[in-house]
Amino acid sequence: MNYEPASWVKDFPAEITVCDRTGFILELNSAAEIVFKDDGGGGLLGSNMLECHPEPSHTKLAGMLETQKTNVYFNTEKSNQRFFFQSPWYKDNQFAGFVEISFEVPGEIPHFIKE
Repeated sequence: MNYEPASWVKDFPAEITVCDRTGFILELNSAAEIVFKDDGGGGLLGSNMLECHPEPSHTKLAGMLETQKTNVYFNTEKSNQRFFFQSPWYKDNQFAGFVEISFEVPGEIPHFIKE
């Protein structure tokens, strides 16, 4: 598959990781390279994300690639809360892989309810 990164992705202020339909990492933006520096940073390009995840995450990710379902969650580690949005992306109306966008959640977030 021919993949061309979007120019705005590199310096976007959240971690963006893009993989193909089999889990091979096609893109890590600057923020993702920093977050994953202990795991290889930019050297993870071309590796399979399934190999980077222990169970039960490995099985969850494999299932997501198979079912092409979006996954959204919060993760708290050492009192830092992070938001994760993992969604399929498509090229020419064909499933092409997943995009993960993640970022640290600030302590106070305004919540507006519109009726």
